[in-house]
Amino acid sequence: MYNAKYIIPGILFFLALIFTPVLYNLGKSFEVTPELPKDQKECIEDAKVMRDKHMQILNEWRNEAVRDGNRIYVNAKGQKFVKSLTNTCMSCHTDKEKFCDRCHNTVGVAPYCWDCHNLSPNQKSPIPPAATGETGGH
Repeated sequence: MYNAKYIIPGILFFLALIFTPVLYNLGKSFEVTPELPKDQKECIEDAKVMRDKHMQILNEWRNEAVRDGNRIYVNAKGQKFVKSLTNTCMSCHTDKEKFCDRCHNTVGVAPYCWDCHNLSPNQKSPIPPAATGETGGH
């Protein structure tokens, strides 16, 4: 092999460069499991469903609430909740940085929820009068 003294070290350097991130993250776990507040026993669905499908649920909530006017969510146990990120989700998960950002930053996702939703306690999403009193589970 011609120029083996240059090619072999070059290949070894290339392989080391490629596998450095893999070796660096070998023992690290990427699953971040947010905890519910201490006084909250369960979310609108069980933890596995929320971990796997929370974005789909929030997209469905947005579409059904805004486009169809359906503001009530009934979970698998028959409990009713108002479809509201600000008033339902954030009423229990109050620390956006600890709860939302921690997971989203870990997986490198930038959700667009906060383009419309304000987390100021003085600016809550409006709840139609018909939906008041129809929440359950809290």
